Amino acid sequence: MLKSRLEPVQDAGFWPRALRVRTLAGRHGRRAFRAIWQHWRMRISAKADYAVRAAIELTVAPEGVHVKGDVIAKAQDIPLNFLENILGDLRNAGIVQSRRGHDGGYRLAKPPNTVTVADIVRAVDGPLASVRGERPEKSTYTGSAEPLQRVWIALRTNLREVVEHVTLAHIAAGKLPAKIERLAAEPESWTTR
Repeated sequence: MLKSRLEPVQDAGFWPRALRVRTLAGRHGRRAFRAIWQHWRMRISAKADYAVRAAIELTVAPEGVHVKGDVIAKAQDIPLNFLENILGDLRNAGIVQSRRGHDGGYRLAKPPNTVTVADIVRAVDGPLASVRGERPEKSTYTGSAEPLQRVWIALRTNLREVVEHVTLAHIAAGKLPAKIERLAAEPESWTTR
């Protein structure tokens, strides 16, 4: 088993909180630490981002009108093939409807005030938070790491507090819920750490 220790450094580059890992395996330890860090940091996938943007385009379209995929792709600068896969996921989740033919395209299957950002993210990426591919409540830890499960569950709860309360109608209207606006207005929210 490799032994490692964290030690502060002056210029750590990409390392979080100015830490560097040193192990008996040298650079392999740094690579392993980077992989772990990349896995645990908060990340919105391109697929989720594109899916929300595509759904917003459908929200602002005239009611009952089917929008062609290439129109959505061009409006939001999304690769068309990727978008078609995303729209298929949203259709399977019951968020959008599609119709073939000359007047075909996509439209929302539900009123925009009932579709949350969380609904869309779950439709294309699965659960909002996972630990090694499993739901946080299924993770178990022993010894001094035992409280870690509650940390991951609390993290998921905080994610839900934002994405389950913002609907497509909020975003399309440019008026987010007051709680979300307050969070986004905090200077600390704009700081990358």
